[in-house]
Amino acid sequence: MAKKVAVIGAGVSGLSSIKCCVDEDLEPTCFERSDDIGGLWKFTTTVCSITKRPDFSETGQWDVVTETEGKQNRAVFDAVMVCTGHFLNPHLPLEAFPEPLKSLCTKKIFLYKQVFPLNLERATLAIIGLIGLKGSILSGTELQARWVTRVFKGLCKIPPSQKLMMEATEKEQLIKRGVFKDTSKDKFDYIAYMDDIAACIGTKPSIPLLFLKDPRLAWEVFFGPCTPYQYRLMGPGKWDGARNAILTQWDRTLKPLKTRIVPDSSKPASMSHYLKAWGAPVLLASLLLICKSSLFLKLVRDKLQDRMSPYLVSLWRG
Repeated sequence: MAKKVAVIGAGVSGLSSIKCCVDEDLEPTCFERSDDIGGLWKFTTTVCSITKRPDFSETGQWDVVTETEGKQNRAVFDAVMVCTGHFLNPHLPLEAFPEPLKSLCTKKIFLYKQVFPLNLERATLAIIGLIGLKGSILSGTELQARWVTRVFKGLCKIPPSQKLMMEATEKEQLIKRGVFKDTSKDKFDYIAYMDDIAACIGTKPSIPLLFLKDPRLAWEVFFGPCTPYQYRLMGPGKWDGARNAILTQWDRTLKPLKTRIVPDSSKPASMSHYLKAWGAPVLLASLLLICKSSLFLKLVRDKLQDRMSPYLVSLWRG
């Protein structure tokens, strides 16, 4: 039986998460407060609460209470993906999750790779899109969702929560002492973060291996732009069209810039084309030469007259 996943929010992060759930044969249900995007999974429900079930330590399941037209409904989900994104203020929907997330938001929450809360004994709650990247947030949330759904299925593992909490606490103390700089509010390097998450999934491309197998593709991957196609070349979610998409990505980039049709330079130009292109400049140059020639001839004539006149006068007198 497929695991049921509650996806909170039908925005960019939520839609990516739904698609990734379907790819992993999970059963997503999306909850969206507004009457906008949501598609087949859309419910204009406000989420009232998300709480752990009594057997959470064994099952990792959550009780989700929603409200539609004044009527409350309760459902059990095997996992929850909170897809409110990074630009919602506050970042976590406090009015939608009074318990237990509201109490968690009163103190600093540590997220493993900006996705999984560290204080949960079962990794069945994930925060998607709560990150600032120096690049496309759409690509980042899609890769996060791919990783999260595989964690939900047990195909990818994360370290024990106790170990992660200990490391996070130690780092926080070092920051308070001034040993480390607090970079929690800084934007993450796009390529480094994407490679990190892709390595967790098993989709990070091996550049040395690519140079041995496909030098042209390796050149484009290493020296070209880092596009999401790279993370579809191998591993889970591999796409056969990824190679061709990478090799032709500059064609799609430059196409919108071609706003007018330029004649093909390989075809021989006609005589009328040359006349239109060079007729006016040649005519102007000819007129300038004629004017200059006339001035030159007049100057020569005047000089000759000045020199010849005294000579002729002397001959006449002699």
